[in-house]
Amino acid sequence: MFGTSARNILSRSTAASTLRSTRAFSSTPVARFASVVEESQADAEGSEKKKLMKEFKIYRWNPDLPNEKPTLQSYKLDLSQCGPMVLDALIKIKNDLDPTLTFRRSCREGICGSCAMNIDGVNTLACLSRIDRSETKASKLYPLPHMYVVKDLIPDMTQFYKQYKSIEPFLKNDNPPEKGEYYQSVEDRQKLDGMYECILCACCSTSCPSYWWNQDEYLGPAVLMQAYRWMADSRVSLDRPSRQSRDRSSCSIRSFLQDAYGAERKAKMENSLSVYRCHSIFNCSRTCPKGLNPARAIAAIKLEMATGA
Repeated sequence: MFGTSARNILSRSTAASTLRSTRAFSSTPVARFASVVEESQADAEGSEKKKLMKEFKIYRWNPDLPNEKPTLQSYKLDLSQCGPMVLDALIKIKNDLDPTLTFRRSCREGICGSCAMNIDGVNTLACLSRIDRSETKASKLYPLPHMYVVKDLIPDMTQFYKQYKSIEPFLKNDNPPEKGEYYQSVEDRQKLDGMYECILCACCSTSCPSYWWNQDEYLGPAVLMQAYRWMADSRVSLDRPSRQSRDRSSCSIRSFLQDAYGAERKAKMENSLSVYRCHSIFNCSRTCPKGLNPARAIAAIKLEMATGA
């Protein structure tokens, strides 16, 4: 029995000694170097996996060479060395293949709207569009259709933002609350859902045939939806007394101002082109990368203008 106990003690002592040696070795430069070597070998093994070559045909036009017509330039990219989104492919092409390729980008999260373009026939955001991984089918990238092109995949958004400015996209109220913030019920706030999320990428407007042919006067789905977003905002509507009004007379004055502002917004669109060029084709709602419904907002504007609501 004494011999057995001695062997057990010796065994535990050897194990403890081995553990201490292992811990000591793992903290040495040699161990760290061995770890780096193993990681490098793993990366090498990963790089040897099968390549997935994908062809991208990208619209190219250089304003510095006005006599040259736009062309589709072909690039081949190994998707195993690239991220999953079209924007990842564009960045990879620009960094590794052709630094002259020009496009807009910013957030990479579908928030800024900068990378809007036509991808395989659909207006969408490059950062939200997954690469079609078919090796036999080339992906074609164009700038947003029916807009002037600054260079390559960059459209000229001047007219679009000019129209957006024309609707005065801000709260209009000559009588702000004397103290605190504007009050708004949960129900009134919910009326703005599906409109305030618009990121002004212009995917919907440039998918609309009416906007293609009349964008000098027709405001287009994106701008019209933002116009209705401010028409539907209850923070300047005082049809019922609230904490912000001290008496009935002040409520009536503000209600009159709201009616005046609402009538002013509608009067600007009271013509045959600004809003009524919409023929409810619904291209705008189908293509919106944020899943919004501009056609519904336009229908609401038409209804209010027709009924005087």
